[in-house]
Amino acid sequence: MMQRQTIVAASHLHHHLTKGKPMKLTPLLFPLVTTAFAPSKHSTPVSRSFTSSSLLAMPICIVVEAEIKEDRMEEFLDMIEKNAEGSRKEPGCIRFDVLQSEDAPNKFIFYEVYQDADAIAHHKLQSHYLAWGEFKESGGTLSSVSKKASGKFMT
Repeated sequence: MMQRQTIVAASHLHHHLTKGKPMKLTPLLFPLVTTAFAPSKHSTPVSRSFTSSSLLAMPICIVVEAEIKEDRMEEFLDMIEKNAEGSRKEPGCIRFDVLQSEDAPNKFIFYEVYQDADAIAHHKLQSHYLAWGEFKESGGTLSSVSKKASGKFMT
């Protein structure tokens, strides 16, 4: 609609300036009217809304490497499945994958992708996330290292 209104406004301006007489607009005087807003036979109206923050916003990725005590594996697998399923339902959670090492079955990688910092903050308030914290505090892990990264070239 904005494009059409601009074309109509430019047409009225042209009519007003020329007092209804035909006149060619020069690109130096009216570059927007003669180029960007000039209708073509093949053009269709397009409306896009971009803000500087939306162009710069990139997803935030969390990679967690965890080694689980072998005698706590069954408890861990139950908890982490619920964590992954709950996380995937959260607004702002783009991805939550749990990967198990082929070389060491008690080593796992969690690959989490969130829309923004607010989505991560929301995630950290959820009961399924808090269950992971409780599991670690109870001694269920041998190690757990989290790394935060910005998404750049993602699918």
